[in-house]
Amino acid sequence: MKKPQALIVDDEPDIRELLEITLERMDVTTLSAECLKTARTLLKQHRFDLCLTDMKLPDGDGLDLVEYLQLGDKPTPVAVITAHGSMDTAIRAMKAGAFDFIAKPLDLPVLRQIISKALLLRPEVNSKDKRTRHILLGESAAMCQVRSKIEKLARSQAPVYISGESGSGKELVARLIHQQSPRSDKPFIAVNCGAIPHELMESEFFGHRKGSFSGAIADKTGLFQAAESGTLFLDEVADLPQSLQVKLLRAIQEKKVRKVGDSQEIPVDVRILSATHRDLGQMVQTGQFRQDLYYRINVIDLNIPPLRQRGDDIIQLTRHILATLNKSSEQQPPLSEAALLALRHYAFPGNVRELENILERAMALSDGKTIEVEDLNLPSASNGAENAPELDPAQTSLEDYLPAIEKKVLVAALESTQWDKASAAEQLGLSFKSLHYRLKKLGLN
Repeated sequence: MKKPQALIVDDEPDIRELLEITLERMDVTTLSAECLKTARTLLKQHRFDLCLTDMKLPDGDGLDLVEYLQLGDKPTPVAVITAHGSMDTAIRAMKAGAFDFIAKPLDLPVLRQIISKALLLRPEVNSKDKRTRHILLGESAAMCQVRSKIEKLARSQAPVYISGESGSGKELVARLIHQQSPRSDKPFIAVNCGAIPHELMESEFFGHRKGSFSGAIADKTGLFQAAESGTLFLDEVADLPQSLQVKLLRAIQEKKVRKVGDSQEIPVDVRILSATHRDLGQMVQTGQFRQDLYYRINVIDLNIPPLRQRGDDIIQLTRHILATLNKSSEQQPPLSEAALLALRHYAFPGNVRELENILERAMALSDGKTIEVEDLNLPSASNGAENAPELDPAQTSLEDYLPAIEKKVLVAALESTQWDKASAAEQLGLSFKSLHYRLKKLGLN
């Protein structure tokens, strides 16, 4: 295999020499430039597998070079060198397409990690079979755009914030980003931040030393260390308490963690992907989520469209789900045209997860020959606002009207989740306690 070649762009001779020595010891040939003009000349004359550039150059900004390197069909991975503490600059660079960043003074182990990851993107290295059991189905324009963005994001180390409604496939998207990235052969650790008791969160994320608190009978490895060299997916990140948000921000910025009860920090190499069905931007406005952490995890935003906006994909998804279910079932009843049409026009407040539940239930209820509309048992109130009773000001008070709307919305959510209260609460953006209170108040408990 041909030796990889890197371009170094920095106006400081000492930095250029340090980078040249580091790369040569990693069996990478180098060419160097002290300014943007020379760098562009070299880029026209040679093909590079990696570029390392300072952000401040005599004749311009390293950001210009980052953007220039993104113009080709297969962009050259570029890592930017920033001044110490210039996190805003690093975030700007990664939004522009930079592979990663490293702050001065250069940490050589971290630098070598970045170089190794970037070199894994070379076509001759990255040609291994990436097929997995995870598939993102749909030929709608929205899903084609999502798949295209996943492919681009897989080539970066930038933190990605995946937004979308419950059941829309956020964890699947996170797994695909990981599986198409240079980290694909390393761990993918997914954690539901809302499922961990607050008092255990620090220990779960960062680990603890034996005897550091009551019940710590042995050393524990945290999630960051478990995901070393891989990807850590923080699902429902909006549920993190403020106390942990501060520590998570430091771990992401410094790329180091400290176990509970330990005095030493441990370097970690982890890519952060996060998701929530809640409006994180609104939570920042109300002070429920730290703004600095929000900007750190939301370097790139990837929104997953709800199923109701992907009507053309519903039939394809239905057939795929039925084929999957039929593999574990002796009966293989087809779906009638009327049933397909009913699914095509249903709003799916629970998105793909709800579609899976509906089809699994329909297979159990069908006579084994054909799945009909009645087998689907679709909720009649798929949208509480649309199906709310007409308001007659002369006969109905507001106090009676609002509970009627709330009742319809709650019943629709419960029916779509087969009366799974935890799933219904998640779908509605409520806590389980809040849902329980509302059901009790409306006599639905």
